Amino acid sequence: MTTRDNSQLPKNPRPKEWLAKDWSKGKIADYKPYNFVDGEGVRCSIYVSGCLFACPGCYNAAAQNFNYGIDYTPELEEQILNDLSAPYCQGLTLLGGEPFLNTNVLVPLCQKVRQRFGQSKDIWSWTGYTFEELQEESRDKLDLLEMVDVLVDGRFLLAEMDLTKAFRGSRNQRIIDVKETYRQGKVVLYIDD
Repeated sequence: MTTRDNSQLPKNPRPKEWLAKDWSKGKIADYKPYNFVDGEGVRCSIYVSGCLFACPGCYNAAAQNFNYGIDYTPELEEQILNDLSAPYCQGLTLLGGEPFLNTNVLVPLCQKVRQRFGQSKDIWSWTGYTFEELQEESRDKLDLLEMVDVLVDGRFLLAEMDLTKAFRGSRNQRIIDVKETYRQGKVVLYIDD
């Protein structure tokens, strides 16, 4: 597949326009076990490679490249699952790059997390999509979203940057309680500050 110039991409992307099957190379930029910054508690964080949003001021611009990093392997997956089994580890965090453009990696991983740990480990994810955009027809994105407990949504906007906000870089981003949002049929914030 040829690489597109991000400047030619739509200004308001929709999930149906960008599909993991067309973009993801199955690579990760990094894996960090037992960190304290990517959500609440002690977490295992996987940074997938590839993002088409290319937000100006992105804190992880290197991970926008779908070829950046290393291949996601069964061995790495097993390491993540084993690391999550530590009793002090609260859960898994999905970052990037763009997690919802790497569903080929993250849906199977999250399914295994749920099979092995049930709801005892939470799953957080960051995304450039809004929650509403993810509701559009794209089964792989919805499959991933349905396994996520907390979603930090929305593109990073340099003009709205606010480093005093917990777990996000710009004021437009929301921290959403996904399970409660589905229960109530409206967006419910997990943290509202």
